[in-house]
Amino acid sequence: MSDNTVKPDKIYTVSEITRLIKLKLEGAFPVIWIEGEISDFKRAHSGHLYFILKDEMSQLRSVMFRSEAQRVPFELESGLQVVCRGRINVYEPRGQYQLLIEVLEPKGKGALQLAFEQLKEKLKKEGLFDPKFKKKLPLLPKKVGVVTSPKGAAIVDISRTLERRFARLHIVIFPVKVQGEGAADEIVEGIDYLSSLSDVDVIIVGRGGGSMEDLWAFNEEKVARAIFRSPVPIISAVGHEID
Repeated sequence: MSDNTVKPDKIYTVSEITRLIKLKLEGAFPVIWIEGEISDFKRAHSGHLYFILKDEMSQLRSVMFRSEAQRVPFELESGLQVVCRGRINVYEPRGQYQLLIEVLEPKGKGALQLAFEQLKEKLKKEGLFDPKFKKKLPLLPKKVGVVTSPKGAAIVDISRTLERRFARLHIVIFPVKVQGEGAADEIVEGIDYLSSLSDVDVIIVGRGGGSMEDLWAFNEEKVARAIFRSPVPIISAVGHEID
């Protein structure tokens, strides 16, 4: 270094300057909402999600760890427009900054609605909605199985309607939770059990009305597949007419 060169007060190592950048960036953006399009989506064997959020001008590396990813009810894919809440993180070994995502929602559409549409399209492609698989309802059933809550108003309405329309009808109730954790598993168990009884002519699966969140157990894939594999015709009596 020549005598005419001004000596710097401090010379940083790569690690030191990266650490300072990390402190500045992470301190400036502890919580942030960002919208963009998912690109280069990858799901690791660990369950972590890696992708790029981009718009017309820029892109941002993004990570969603398995614990957060498990709470996303719809399928992520490249091309999906989303809104994310997370924090900026600097990955020091590579000197890269990225977004660590905690919450992710589809832009302009509810997460459950998107999950419903994705599942519906998936099952449609598999042929589950083909009319050839529909089972004919009996004209005069003698025994009807009902999968519902034993405490709700739905079972009262169902029982009254059946007794009014069909004389000497035997009703078998399989009591289940109709919302919340474990509800879908109980509904599947009820369908499978009643389907195994040789003298059950038809099964009603139902509950009263509610929000999409309240009714969600009946939208789960495992319930749809249980209905499809049942040898007994099944009637859906979920929610009110608008549901």
